[in-house]
Amino acid sequence: MKFIPRSFLPLMICLAASCLSIAQEPANPDVLAYISRYRETAIREMQRTGVPASIKLAQGILETEAGKSSLVLRSNNHFGIKCKSSWTGEKVYHDDDEQGECFRKYDSAEDSWRDHSDFLRSQPRYASLFTLDPMDHKGWAYGLKQAGYATNPRYPEILIKYIENYRLDEVSMLAINGKTDQKTDIPDISDKGQTPDKPGDPTFNASSGDISPAEPTDSPSPRSEDPGSYPSGEFTRNDTRVIFAGKGSSLLALAETSHLRLGQLLEFNDLPPGTDILEKGQLIYLQRKRKEGLNAIHVTAAGESLHDIAQSEGIRMENLLAYNRLAPGATPFPGQQLHLKEPTVAGLPPVPAKVTVNVPDQSVKTPVPAPQTETDFIMHRVQAGETLYALSRKYATGVEQIRSWNDLKTDQLQTGQMLRILKSR
Repeated sequence: MKFIPRSFLPLMICLAASCLSIAQEPANPDVLAYISRYRETAIREMQRTGVPASIKLAQGILETEAGKSSLVLRSNNHFGIKCKSSWTGEKVYHDDDEQGECFRKYDSAEDSWRDHSDFLRSQPRYASLFTLDPMDHKGWAYGLKQAGYATNPRYPEILIKYIENYRLDEVSMLAINGKTDQKTDIPDISDKGQTPDKPGDPTFNASSGDISPAEPTDSPSPRSEDPGSYPSGEFTRNDTRVIFAGKGSSLLALAETSHLRLGQLLEFNDLPPGTDILEKGQLIYLQRKRKEGLNAIHVTAAGESLHDIAQSEGIRMENLLAYNRLAPGATPFPGQQLHLKEPTVAGLPPVPAKVTVNVPDQSVKTPVPAPQTETDFIMHRVQAGETLYALSRKYATGVEQIRSWNDLKTDQLQTGQMLRILKSR
């Protein structure tokens, strides 16, 4: 046992008492009431747009002081969204970073919650957030701050504390598992000093939302197409010529028999260059897919990827991404409702033909930077366990910028890999 100087003992006891006090901190009844009132709205919004329910609830609690702030009482504005030049609705003026700033006013809290989701979806600077796992509340919290949502330097830490102290990730799990308007399925978080169970713990039953013993289950595997579901030979889907090709089929051979170039076949099916042998059976289109699906909405099944959905619905990937304001590489969650046609959401601008990530806010004019040269970059050697997200925080930049500087096609990094990082100016 190491010797501990007597002078350190009071400090250690104080620190231990402080930690114990934090662990047993009683739940704030105003916060509990806010969660109870708006958790169903948070679930519906997550299922509609993909913004995590945990993040929306934590933001609402913080921005409204758990529903008690002067701004929310005067305006129903739960997320502190300012007017901006595009806002044509009612306004209120409130002291924030500056005196008398203009904030949006809503007829109801529900309108504010919907506008907040649509605001995040419509702003290119938040597009990279929708590539994150919806259960990655820390990534979302830090991503919001990095994208400029708030000026408070502790904004992410405050959101994370609310989410973890009040088990708000479990509300997100309910949304993922298709729960809504079932208040009995939402865990009781009012017990003083209760240690939250996390998704994946033996006592968290994600399928029902109950905190009770649950058998471990394997994660769902990507859906494989069943050839028995389709006619043999060529047929049409969404008014587009298509066949079903089984696992192990050669796309080069298929292109030749269909009088197409391999590059055309890959382009028609949103497949990367160089693809030939299919790793699983799937629909293969023999002409360019349509810009819209036959249905307005696709409800994502467990294990479905965006490519699976684009193929099954016969819709071009670029349009699927645009209609849902998703960045390339995004992963939909089970039960998420994806638009197959241009959505008609009040207050949203027209959807661009292609989605770009981390585009600066066009309402703010910024000087055009000088062309970058090699002397503008430093080299970083990747250490064991480092991720692109960790590097983006280390160098105060975005994940997409690091990908662009290094022409990275995936998020996987190798120990010892050298990466170019733009010097801070």
